[in-house]
Amino acid sequence: MTPMRLYSGPLSMFGAKAQIAAIEKCLDFELVMAPFTKEDRYDPTHPDVLRINPKKQLPVLIHGDLEIFDSTQIFEYFEDFKPHPALWPAGAAERARARLLEHRSDEVYFPHVVRLMLLEDRPADPAAVAARAAAAMFYESMEAQLAGRDYLAGDLTYADIAFYMAQLFGDRKGAPITNATPQLIRWRDRMTLRPAVRTVAGAMANYLATNRRPAPDWLPKT
Repeated sequence: MTPMRLYSGPLSMFGAKAQIAAIEKCLDFELVMAPFTKEDRYDPTHPDVLRINPKKQLPVLIHGDLEIFDSTQIFEYFEDFKPHPALWPAGAAERARARLLEHRSDEVYFPHVVRLMLLEDRPADPAAVAARAAAAMFYESMEAQLAGRDYLAGDLTYADIAFYMAQLFGDRKGAPITNATPQLIRWRDRMTLRPAVRTVAGAMANYLATNRRPAPDWLPKT
């Protein structure tokens, strides 16, 4: 079968999730970066993305005659296609808990970051204040999750990849992890040292620097 083709973008959080996972799984894939501008974002985006994803969003994966979108669906395909190295736990209950952590990152935590994106020029707006407070509460729950663990579900899983990228954008938009959650900071440092993360997050850091956009100090540069 031909190599996978993964469509992402220089500031696509969900695309970066899929790219990190593909590298961690040692998959043979071609990365296609959709054009991005500050003014137009990803519009017009790559025609394959427009054709495959009704939401016109990244990432998209093509593998032979398979065409799928959504980072979580791509995670699941990666795991079915190449079970080892595993990025979900072995037991059904532990796997369900890890999947829930990944879902919470995307659907519970990240909406607060999206709210901050929309209110970037109004940080004192009550909605922005509430979003930062909600993010801080989420960090506390992840701190508790890390008790006695190096990663959120024991070993590295897709949940760690998802939350690492989500909190990166949280930091960029005004809701950084602080010393109030020291285990979470150590987890972030541990994730940052992983070669797959350094490759993907480092490229994002370089893009931000080239375009004179601020980036967190802890973000690796390639």
